[in-house]
Amino acid sequence: MSPCQQCGACCASYRVDFSIHELDEHGGRVPSGLAVDVNDAICRMRGTDHARPRCAALVGTIGQQVSCGIYEWRPNPCHELEAGSDACERARARHGLPPLPH
Repeated sequence: MSPCQQCGACCASYRVDFSIHELDEHGGRVPSGLAVDVNDAICRMRGTDHARPRCAALVGTIGQQVSCGIYEWRPNPCHELEAGSDACERARARHGLPPLPH
């Protein structure tokens, strides 16, 4: 199992903004029902702008077992965050999880 499938901290730490052109209603693949408009060009994954963020597509318990309900259709920012990166390690620390082994 990938360390990401046991973690999920990034999905409950960061605001996820992306182009409206990634939405299925604009020819993309991200389900429009899981996004909210920010402006005419940008939208955000539901739940990621809360005081305690948690992406609406995240399924499971952080630090135990998680999955992305739209993994195949997730927006670009989700593709860009890599396991073990600085952003990953900051998210893990926010949730009391140890750094990934190198």
